[in-house]
Amino acid sequence: MTQEQNPNGRVRLDAETLAMQRVRRFTRFRIAPAVHREARPVDITAWQVNGEPVPFATAVEQEFAPVSLGTPWGRPWDTVWFDVRGEVPAEWPVDETELLVDLGFVDEQPGFQAEATAYRPDGTIVKAIEPRNAWVPLAQPGPFRLLLEAAANPTIQVPYEYEPTTLGDPATAGDEAHYRVVRLEVARRDVVVWELLQDVLALDGLVATLPPDTARRADIVHALERMVDLMDPDDISGTAQRGRDALAPALAMTAPGSALRVTAVGHAHIDSAWLWPTRETVRKVARTFANVVDLIERDPDFVFAASSAQQYLWLKESQPELFERVRAAVAAGRFRPVGGMWVESDTNMPSGEALVRQFVQGKTFFRDEFGVDSEEVWLPDSFGYSAALPQIARAAGARYFVTQKPSWNETNRIPYSTFHWEGIDGSRLFTHLPPAETYNSDLGADDLARTERVFSEKGAAREVLGLFGWGDGGGGPTREMLAQAARKRDLEGSPRVALGDPHSFFVAAEAELAAPPVWVGEMYLELHRGTLVSQQKTKRGNRHSEALLRQAELWAATAAVLRGVDYPAARLQEAWRTVLLLQFHDILPGTSIAWVHQEAEASYARVAAVLEDIIATSLAALAGEGETPLSANAGPYAQSGVAAMSIGPALEPRVAVPASRDDVFVLEDDALRVVVDRRGAFVSVRDLVADREVLPDGMPGGVLHVLRDTPREWDAWDINEEDQRSGRALLEPVSVRVDGDAVAIRHEFGASSIEVRIRARDGRVDLAFDIDWHESQKLLKLLFPLDLRADRAASEIQFGHLHRAIHRNTSWDSARFETVAHRWVQVGEPSWGVAIANDVVYGHDIRTLHAPSGQPMVMARLSLLRAPKYPDPGADQGHHTFTVSLRPGGIPEAVVDGYRQSLPPRVTRGTAVPSMIAVSHPAVVVEAVKLAEDGSGDLVVRLYEAHGDRAIAALTTTIEWDAVETTDLLERPVSSTAVSSVSVRAVDLVLRPFELVTLRFRSPRPVA
Repeated sequence: MTQEQNPNGRVRLDAETLAMQRVRRFTRFRIAPAVHREARPVDITAWQVNGEPVPFATAVEQEFAPVSLGTPWGRPWDTVWFDVRGEVPAEWPVDETELLVDLGFVDEQPGFQAEATAYRPDGTIVKAIEPRNAWVPLAQPGPFRLLLEAAANPTIQVPYEYEPTTLGDPATAGDEAHYRVVRLEVARRDVVVWELLQDVLALDGLVATLPPDTARRADIVHALERMVDLMDPDDISGTAQRGRDALAPALAMTAPGSALRVTAVGHAHIDSAWLWPTRETVRKVARTFANVVDLIERDPDFVFAASSAQQYLWLKESQPELFERVRAAVAAGRFRPVGGMWVESDTNMPSGEALVRQFVQGKTFFRDEFGVDSEEVWLPDSFGYSAALPQIARAAGARYFVTQKPSWNETNRIPYSTFHWEGIDGSRLFTHLPPAETYNSDLGADDLARTERVFSEKGAAREVLGLFGWGDGGGGPTREMLAQAARKRDLEGSPRVALGDPHSFFVAAEAELAAPPVWVGEMYLELHRGTLVSQQKTKRGNRHSEALLRQAELWAATAAVLRGVDYPAARLQEAWRTVLLLQFHDILPGTSIAWVHQEAEASYARVAAVLEDIIATSLAALAGEGETPLSANAGPYAQSGVAAMSIGPALEPRVAVPASRDDVFVLEDDALRVVVDRRGAFVSVRDLVADREVLPDGMPGGVLHVLRDTPREWDAWDINEEDQRSGRALLEPVSVRVDGDAVAIRHEFGASSIEVRIRARDGRVDLAFDIDWHESQKLLKLLFPLDLRADRAASEIQFGHLHRAIHRNTSWDSARFETVAHRWVQVGEPSWGVAIANDVVYGHDIRTLHAPSGQPMVMARLSLLRAPKYPDPGADQGHHTFTVSLRPGGIPEAVVDGYRQSLPPRVTRGTAVPSMIAVSHPAVVVEAVKLAEDGSGDLVVRLYEAHGDRAIAALTTTIEWDAVETTDLLERPVSSTAVSSVSVRAVDLVLRPFELVTLRFRSPRPVA
């Protein structure tokens, strides 16, 4: 369509544009209103809950009061139950009769405002009501009664207006009603008019996406214009079939053989928490799944896929009758549990063992409840994907991976749509990025045209995946979407669309692409980098919980094997499931409303109490009677003279006593000398063994910088690089003094204060931060300039580490300006380097620079705190603690320091207890010691190679066992080359770089 502007400012339109203006006006004002040609009023009464949701049985017993159309309802987060009664005329066909509902929906994406569930009088669910799925079927003529549970979820997300809001916390959300009852009536749907509308929408979409001046588009425009000519605008119902007949030839034109084949899978991405609390997700799941079951009963070809075992469990607990209908649909192959994870978790920040348990808990639930084992990893919306994930997924029995999130990259595009993704150990997943670049498709022409445009393997392949349905409580797929799929099954101008399931798609895609391209390493998201820093209290809860879970399992398993104590499997599972839920990709990243993070912190406190009790009980059983002070070391390396994973007398740590000399403070032990000046900064960090200075000349280290943090959009999600050009160093402390074995520094700025205690011990320097943070939109970083020449840095990820370029040679390097690391980063030259470890930091940026002297250097910065305003205006406010250590050393030293930061020894009393498990090689790290999931009492030991090299090691035990076998993550036997031989109480191992191995010891018992 072309346009031309004349000298008078009038726009001249071509014939096709004029024709389509006429068609669209006719569609909007004539066809669409005629879909429901008759309507009857209903009687409405209502009851306001005034608090948390209640079950149907409670609501139905309440006293309901009359309401009318136009009545305001629903203060934020409250629930109103509407009792709707009316009568269906006897002459109306059952399949044409429905209740139409408008609760005051606004013209925004569904899922982010009011929603409702329609119940029959017996308490069973009919379906849900959302802005674009606002009807309920009425099964028979005569009187009817429905009860609508209406959730007054406030509209917190307004696109492109990321402004602070008080609505995310019930304490500040206010009492004003946010909605108004607009429509409740019984209506008769004219099926022919509805089908005509779907015909028009399908063809109109092609007009908007086909190239101009093509015969196909001209044919469609002509058909649409002829439809308008043949229909009577005053009798749409009576002439609708004429309109359909006019469009039939255009809809009968088939696609060429080269057209892409889209496997369209019904989907509804439901964030387990985000702009609503988890209690509301429970209802969103029920509403969506009810709609899906209704569609399954209406369309024999429709297949729906949903991930997250947690969401199925919520449904089972909250709506058991609906859960059984879902179970039946699963058995029929129409409802597909996919992903095999407990939730769609973040994959950057959870530990390796936590990602393992995502699959263990998720796959076990799907197996036990449905008898299915999903081979697809399903993470369409997480904020980047760890290079460790392929190995973990393969070890859990997965083969395929689905995401669309890399399409959000700001700078670069991953050059493939279908490819092998290779992880740090060489494991591969067959991966597909749906080229529609959305998991909320409506199967409209725009999405399908984008699919064809973006698909990278055109020519070599034609199979693509399309995920359609409104997510986040928007109701999932709709009958209109299925209508679009039916019309595009074989339609010229569109890819071919066939309803199907994910597994069938992957089998077909794998078969046609014999040699797929390969993407190696992490899939870094060039967006949402601030998620590594936001809501540090939630992040601390996660890191602390992961450490407690390791300790609880280790000591409980040891007590079970050595002392015969009952293993608290149910309590450990509940704790794991809570932590796994909180690793959801909008909770752990810190991008949810205040309510969600308040609940997360409370949940972490409950988990800690349970695990501390398990640990104390287990240690008491192990150590027995006695008052001898002991140290319980749950880490994989010796600490304070206590061997790995054992209990024994502790040695006093070597701590350097600070000395005040002239105008500086000196901390020195046998390996390291640290000099701190009156600014609270390091002016020298000297490696006494290598006789080498860590800091470049004239560059202070250990300095805090406060930077502006005002993202262009997506406050809690984003850090923009331009904001880091401005800021100030904190080099004017209130005080610097010696306090016992530490140099104590206090900074005050704005409304905040920071206390830092610097200690030197065991060849490293520790910085312990105690921060009272009350800044707004500021980013706090800790800086270490390093006198090194390097072009890459190592960062710990799950079960290994990743090397990243630290120069800016390419656009990929430049875009990677904030990166994830777990417990350590390390930068080095071939023979010397520096390791920086932490107890609860995830965000880092490391770059090559030049010092003022002109010499090359590396600047390593750790991101400690933020203060975003949306969606939680109080994010990060309050008290925080961090510990960061620096040591001259390589990757082996970094690995050790990382574990020591997260697993410090625990004080107990009693008698020394030897470790059950010991490993002879420092690169082979024991990550988990537990009893088997099946309750057999078998001992499970998970370990990995941590240095990125091949390792030969002996694993020895102080217990006896009948047999040992290698297993997958679900503890099922698998063949492996990792075990070279087995002897009495010993297993000889040969591990490849970063190889992950799970060993199952049958019938473990103490030595007789």
